[in-house]
Amino acid sequence: MLMAQYRQTPSLACLSPVVIALMIWLPVAALAGEHKNDVTTTPDHGLLDELILLKEEETVSIASRYEQPISQAPSNVYVITDEDIRHSGATDLPTVLRRIPGLEVMQVTGADFNVSVRGNNQLIANKLLVMVDGRSIYVDVQGSVYWKAIPVTLPEIKRIEVQKGPASVLYGFNAFDGIINIITKSPEEMKGATVQFGGGAYGTISSAAVYANRYKKFGFRLSYGHDQNQQWRNGSALAYRDNKFNVQTEYVLGPDSRLFFSGGLVDVNQFDGLVVATTAKTGLPTLGYAHVGYERPNFFIRAFWNGYDISGPQSVNPLIAPFLRSTDRNFNPGLMLWGNTYNIEAQKGIELSATTRLTTGVNYRHNTLSSNFHGGFHTEDRLGFYAQGEWKPSRMFQAVSGVRYDLDTFISPTISPRGSLLFSPFLDHTFRATVAIGYRPPTLAETFADSFATFTLPVPIPSPPPINVPGSGSLGPEKIVSYELEYQGWYLQHRLRARAALYYNHISDLIMFGGTLDPHLIQGGVADIYGGEAGLEFLATKWLSGFGNFSYQEIGQTLTETSQRAGPRFKYNAGLRAQWENGVSGEIAYHYVGAATYPLSSAFSFLTPFGVVPPDPYVGSYNLLNLRGAYRFWQEAAAAGYRREAEVAISAFNSVNDKHREHPLGDLIGSRVMGWLTVRY
Repeated sequence: MLMAQYRQTPSLACLSPVVIALMIWLPVAALAGEHKNDVTTTPDHGLLDELILLKEEETVSIASRYEQPISQAPSNVYVITDEDIRHSGATDLPTVLRRIPGLEVMQVTGADFNVSVRGNNQLIANKLLVMVDGRSIYVDVQGSVYWKAIPVTLPEIKRIEVQKGPASVLYGFNAFDGIINIITKSPEEMKGATVQFGGGAYGTISSAAVYANRYKKFGFRLSYGHDQNQQWRNGSALAYRDNKFNVQTEYVLGPDSRLFFSGGLVDVNQFDGLVVATTAKTGLPTLGYAHVGYERPNFFIRAFWNGYDISGPQSVNPLIAPFLRSTDRNFNPGLMLWGNTYNIEAQKGIELSATTRLTTGVNYRHNTLSSNFHGGFHTEDRLGFYAQGEWKPSRMFQAVSGVRYDLDTFISPTISPRGSLLFSPFLDHTFRATVAIGYRPPTLAETFADSFATFTLPVPIPSPPPINVPGSGSLGPEKIVSYELEYQGWYLQHRLRARAALYYNHISDLIMFGGTLDPHLIQGGVADIYGGEAGLEFLATKWLSGFGNFSYQEIGQTLTETSQRAGPRFKYNAGLRAQWENGVSGEIAYHYVGAATYPLSSAFSFLTPFGVVPPDPYVGSYNLLNLRGAYRFWQEAAAAGYRREAEVAISAFNSVNDKHREHPLGDLIGSRVMGWLTVRY
């Protein structure tokens, strides 16, 4: 029956015709532009002032784990800068990430976000690896990311690098359909004191205080942050509140080598989430970490510890709470969960010749979990070895291939390869073809789940006995095979960049729970997700810039229950930013997200005869128009060499108040206006 429902994947020629047309037309137009420039003998000196400020190609490290131009990266990479974050007026990173084509962002409550790549989103999304300065903040023991509890404040972020597509070849497990690396500013880049305070509707507060300095070879950065906001569904009830403490230090050993240490704590004392199939609230996270390492050109060794305490109240979705109770084996509804991740990694890069580079590495990870919902104390060990070779025989051609071998306590060894071919027929224009495989192993929570679901039905209907919700030690890893074609090129003397991509992802062996009355973990089914993306970034004048992109996707699958893949078929993003020399600036960002139908737990339909009205699985399309205006009213050079400044701003999220849900179990999201003050001294 399942296979009969599966839609056959169309051929690549059926993909978005606009994307294909762009990929054919753009290089032809570029070649014509080059010939036109060849016959131009007199430069337009009136443009020289603006040419100084033209867009520069970013350098990124996420795809190959060393700095390289983004056009030479062997995967699809986008960059969000600190200016993008500031001008967005956002209080959280998922709001900023919406501008990237192919990225799936789903806000469920005022505290709970899910972010994934290319149609692979879900409640408690567990397919995207997220890092801060190369340290994973993905909670290994349960497979989640607490997006509101990112362990740095917004002013500390230098840039965010986003890679779409499997990255297991270098990063191992959990880099399933992509990775995000949040890179923070060095003590030198944040020298001085920075204070930011934002406040507005729904009791929203976003605040940060940062002090950084350098004494000879020793640099440090200290920060404190406080964030809070009310619920969308109830403006008088708190959805989220945290306090963040962070320290970063570094000691320079030489011109290109350093020792570093960072550590911190995020204490969340109110959290309206995580929303899962039948549960509306799952614990209160307290997240601690320590990160230490030594780096020099072509070599690093790093170690980190992540600690998790996610103990706290757990509550069932209000629609079915009168009939369902979720407890541990002793019928206690409160969650007690502690976990630790210990990781050490070393990597060495070798320049074998002027055209050949080899990167090798090894890492070991130890996870622990102690939980009353998971049968006590458990451990897991992982060991991975990887190598990647790069060969660039000429300016026009580049080949990159790599492989990783991973061992895990509970599954058979996995091999994760990636191969990329890059072709640059002329300067500033690159085509790339990539094939990659990635894996996500079962978490300790999935392997050792041990809880009970108790249904209480109206009298005189007999209630079933308490149902055990067990884990499984026979689960294998989830798998993705990804194929991608990409083009990117520069036009109009680097005033405009165009990008387009086609992809096909084959996902198999997803882990899922069975039916309501038999909720054991099972594995199987496939999903084929294919689509295209295209976009432009431009600098119209030295004070006006903008972007626009769209993405299209189709999903064919045999998956059932809540493991079904779902997502909007179309998404559009566009933005304009103006920044004048008198200190006035403004940004407008527009996001259109198409309609989608999401799977719901069968518990809702099981209880329908008893008066439960299941949520509508259909989520309509919605529009987000986000605005920000600012005035930098003070600016002067400090004696230490950095710039002192002060800025006031006002921002509006969902300014047209297009009230909408982003998941059937999510809140109705409205608009929010914020005022901001940022001072650096």
